[in-house]
Amino acid sequence: MKKKISNIIMVALIAVILITGVCIALSLQKKPEESLLGSDFKSAEIPNETGENTCTITILCDTVLAHPDQLNQAKAPYVPADGVVLAKTTVAFTTGESVFDVLQRTCQKGNIQLEYSWTPIYDSYYVEGINHLYEFDCGPESGWMYKVGGSFPNYGCSSYEVQSGDDIVWCYTCVRLGTDVGAERMD
Repeated sequence: MKKKISNIIMVALIAVILITGVCIALSLQKKPEESLLGSDFKSAEIPNETGENTCTITILCDTVLAHPDQLNQAKAPYVPADGVVLAKTTVAFTTGESVFDVLQRTCQKGNIQLEYSWTPIYDSYYVEGINHLYEFDCGPESGWMYKVGGSFPNYGCSSYEVQSGDDIVWCYTCVRLGTDVGAERMD
C-alpha cells in the first residue's frame, strides 16, 4: 500500500513538473516582436507647409511587418505597428535643395532619428538609418530607398534636385533589393 501511494505521488509529481515545463515553454514561445513592436515609436506630426515650392514626403517601413522573423528584435520597438514613420506631409523647400535636404530638415522638425554618411565615390549622402531602423536590420538585403513620383532614381539622394509638386517616399526594403517596395531588380 505504501508503495502504491509513493508511486501515485511520484506520477503526480512528474505530471506537475511536465505541466510546469510546458507552460514555461509556451510563455517563452511568444514572439518578442508581437509585444515590443512599436513600443518606443513616437508618432511624428509635422504641420503641412505652404509656399512657392512644396513637395510631399512620406517615410514607410511597412515591409518589415511582412518579415518579423528577419527583424533584429532590438529594433522592434521603433517599428510602428502600421509601418508608417511619417504619413504623407507637405513641406516647403528652397530651389536647388535635394531629396536629402528635404529628408534631413523633415526628420529634424519631426524629431525622427536620422543617421547618414557622405559617400565620396557617389558624391552623395547615404542614408544609413531612419527612426533607428538601419541597413541589414531586417535581412541581408534590407535598407532605405527613396522614390520620387513613383520611380526610383538610380543616383544618390543628394543629387536629386526637388521640384515643386514632387512626391517623395522613403521606404524600407527587406528583400530582393527593393522589389518588395516596387523597384525593378537590377542584375
